[in-house]
Amino acid sequence: MDESAPRRDLSEADALARRLDTPMGALGLVLLFVVLGQNLATGPRLTSILAVVGWVLWSVFVAELALRAYIAKDQRLFWRRNWWQVLFLAVPFLRFARAISLLRLTRVARVGGVLTSAVRGSRSAGRLLTGRIGWLAVVTGVVVLSSSQLLFLLGPDEAYGDALHSAALATVTGQAWGAQDGFGRVLEVVLAVYSVAVFATLAGAVGAYFLDHPGRAGPDRRASALRQSVEG
Repeated sequence: MDESAPRRDLSEADALARRLDTPMGALGLVLLFVVLGQNLATGPRLTSILAVVGWVLWSVFVAELALRAYIAKDQRLFWRRNWWQVLFLAVPFLRFARAISLLRLTRVARVGGVLTSAVRGSRSAGRLLTGRIGWLAVVTGVVVLSSSQLLFLLGPDEAYGDALHSAALATVTGQAWGAQDGFGRVLEVVLAVYSVAVFATLAGAVGAYFLDHPGRAGPDRRASALRQSVEG
């Protein structure tokens, strides 16, 4: 038996995944907004529409994963590398807890939906964007939206606008909003750490840019070089 066959099959699945990166990445970002909209929707018609769209997107992700698994053929190796996607695709089934009035499990399902859509949205940004700054901007937007949703679902804020303002301020500046509950305090620390990491990444990217483009370091340096050439 050719030992390279499983690797070849798996590489075919990886090649298919790369070809599907752009459309699946775009759908991942759409799913993020659909999940956020489901948590905010109040009208029954809008709630139903978002639910249908969400399940359609979920079906597309399941079909994409099943197709790659079929092409790979080496099921053990494929699922070892993609087990986490199974967990993300299984989370929406927790929403059926509403039918049996398990409110706590329903809340867990909603939180799980936010987390999984945030992770998929971040991965989608990595697929669609190659520039570090653009990718960081999209991921920061995902962090703001997902953390504000978690704060709205689990925190004391009754209005989503207040939760969004607090999450955005903490994510961008690292400023705490003075949470009184345990979850809010933990989220404050997480967003503050993220803010520091983003600032360090931006500083490193700007520094690397000027090191790679010394001629664009600034007008003062260019003027000094011109003056020296004239005097010489």
